[in-house]
Amino acid sequence: MNKLKVLSVFGTRPEAIKMAPLVKYLAALPEFESLCCLTGQHREMLDSVMDIFHLRADYDLNIMQERQTLSSITSRTILGMDEVIAKAQPDLILVHGDTSTTFAGALSAFYHRVPVGHVEAGLRTLDKYSPYPEEMNRTLVGDIAELHFCPTANNLRNLEREAVAGEKFITGNTVIDAMQTTVRPDFVFSVPELNELDFGGRKVITVTCHRRENYGEPMRNIMEALRELALTHPELEIVYPVHLSPVVRECVFGILRDVPRVHLIDPIDVENMHNLMARCCFVMTDSGGLQEEAPALGKPVLVLRRETERPEAVKAGTVKLAGVEKAEILRLAEMLLTDEAAYNAMARAVNPYGDGHACQRIAQAIAWHFGRSAEKPADFGA
Repeated sequence: MNKLKVLSVFGTRPEAIKMAPLVKYLAALPEFESLCCLTGQHREMLDSVMDIFHLRADYDLNIMQERQTLSSITSRTILGMDEVIAKAQPDLILVHGDTSTTFAGALSAFYHRVPVGHVEAGLRTLDKYSPYPEEMNRTLVGDIAELHFCPTANNLRNLEREAVAGEKFITGNTVIDAMQTTVRPDFVFSVPELNELDFGGRKVITVTCHRRENYGEPMRNIMEALRELALTHPELEIVYPVHLSPVVRECVFGILRDVPRVHLIDPIDVENMHNLMARCCFVMTDSGGLQEEAPALGKPVLVLRRETERPEAVKAGTVKLAGVEKAEILRLAEMLLTDEAAYNAMARAVNPYGDGHACQRIAQAIAWHFGRSAEKPADFGA
């Protein structure tokens, strides 16, 4: 019997982190031929993930341009995928999450009548402009996909409520699988400044902030809150790997440059970020992925957004929505810095996002769908 040819398409660092363990897991199984296509929506950050996981792309569209737009990302991906699909002739195309690469890859697969599997399916805020464009991307991919790999039961319920067609599975999140190989107690940071931090004696906060919907006043509010925290807490160190977006860097450096104990560094790779979070006190972020990763490490998360498509962590108590107003951000950060009971309640809550076996469930679900396995995988959390 011929192998099932599975083409995984991704183009950003967060997608690569979550898809790399799946691409490798499928490649290790005899019933699959696992192929990988990069769009290059991100370039340097994407390549570093590929290096860390020792992955090589079978196809690379290399679409990234300076100050690229959503339209250019989408159109260049669709045009590039025409040739890739014609050459690869895949039985299934896997896309991940909610990026413009995800949407364009799924749409291209549909144009070529290739079934789509959506990894990390079913996340919703129910506001199509927040996060933008991610909420609409993942909703549209849901209408295209035939296989939906939902991290949690809540994600599956979202799809059922929308009457989304196709087979649905609760798999857990593949990022938990990835973290089993990236976090190590003997890890040495590639950024000398991080190796010099006293993680045992100081309170280190890991920060990221880059989302489009936070551009402008929300981001300025967040930066002002960080500035005040640093100036009023001498025991504090803030580590902020600053996104390469010119809009983000102008705001961040304009407010936080030269503030004592605020370390503004360039973006770091997945190994450095996971190990930084593992050693820090807590995380402040507007990222989606970090809301899943930090709880797996026992770290509280303050989400610098007005809403989250990951309500499971809020319900479990590992995450709190801090919003984008300075006063509320400061209140919650002060609570974690000064209230030991409140900190421990968040740090010790159970991570709802996975058990490290998501890739196994997804592979089994694909084999079952194509009649190569008689057994449907048991749902995560069942």
